Amino acid sequence: MTLQAQSLPVLRERGQREVFCGLTGVVWLHRKLQDAFFLIVGSRTCAHLLQSAAGVMIFAEPRFATAILQERDLSGHADVDEELDRIVKKLLGRRPDIKTLFLVGSCPSEVIKLDLARTARRLGEVHRGVRVLSYSGSGIETTFTQGEDACLESLVSQMPAANGRAPLVVVGALPDVVEDQFARLFEAMGIEAAFFPGRSAAALPPCGPATKFVLAQPFLTQTARALELRGATRVAAPFPFGLEGTREWLAAVAKTFGVSADRFRSAVAAPEARSAAALRRSHDRLSGKRIFFFPDSQLEVPLARFLSRELGMQLVEVGTPYLHQEHLAAELAMLPAGTRLAEGQDVDRQLDRCRAERPDLVVCGLGLANPLERDGVTTKWSIELLFSPIHGYEQAGDLAELFVRPLNRKSSLEV
Repeated sequence: MTLQAQSLPVLRERGQREVFCGLTGVVWLHRKLQDAFFLIVGSRTCAHLLQSAAGVMIFAEPRFATAILQERDLSGHADVDEELDRIVKKLLGRRPDIKTLFLVGSCPSEVIKLDLARTARRLGEVHRGVRVLSYSGSGIETTFTQGEDACLESLVSQMPAANGRAPLVVVGALPDVVEDQFARLFEAMGIEAAFFPGRSAAALPPCGPATKFVLAQPFLTQTARALELRGATRVAAPFPFGLEGTREWLAAVAKTFGVSADRFRSAVAAPEARSAAALRRSHDRLSGKRIFFFPDSQLEVPLARFLSRELGMQLVEVGTPYLHQEHLAAELAMLPAGTRLAEGQDVDRQLDRCRAERPDLVVCGLGLANPLERDGVTTKWSIELLFSPIHGYEQAGDLAELFVRPLNRKSSLEV
């Protein structure tokens, strides 16, 4: 398949935003990195956000917590470093299984100019058996999925040097079941692949001029730049959502590593057949339906391509917080001509456009869903797309079903 870039008009908006902060990324990162712990340095509001987003029950012991900044900390009457030293010592004494500790900045820690990078270096010297890193999940600096980008960027400097031949590095946190499926496909093509992040933050793939990497998520801008600064080369590809996106993503890698056409077809034939059958179950329900994307997760452009080309949905507007033209070039080339793209957000203006268009389905954040539902607009929570396995051939049918469910719910309520 040959992709030809097209120039689509982009409406760039700068106004009030309605998105979660980057702290939310901890919810899926703590499940993926099984030997890491995330210590958010923030307020009670930060703690409540993480607990409600993760659905953590009171008897659970997750791999994240919040070091709550009190009024004395914010006013400068307490030594925050001494408090963090005490908390980290207590935490590591209780959880000796922690191999990597992330200090995660928040809005409050940013406001009082807390230097968590310096704190991380100092704590790393005190606790020699534990790697201590820091990154910012502050809503002042990040939106929703950028928390993962900041986390992985902090890990790039810890990757060992690649001496000679290096494996393909698949970049982006994937559910274990998806990682296993991709690993089997790459093995069938004769490609050695490593995943970043894998299930251990302590075991990182090598990186250097011989390294080729492919993005599994479209929001990893800073991570990609950090890898390129270490000499690695990005494999340009669409993202692996749906049958077509997964095929083109794998094909780009196969071409880079010199895999023959016959071996590639042999590796993907069976999962492609299963994917096609699964998608047929949702096609009639979604075909012709009009969909509107509010900017939230940065998954909007690849998902719009999938829904338009594979399920026949009509794109009313595709909004995204940031539009990385280079990383999304293959995706943009596959969008229908005349697609309305919006980068950034002015939420009031976008709500006006959405209400005027009356789409069949709106993909948005939790804060906008209830007001739109009150107006009779059917919505899909974008955050669910980050918590669900949606990549690859085997998940294509499940991904389509996520958009079918709110339409079916509305039909059931109207009976």
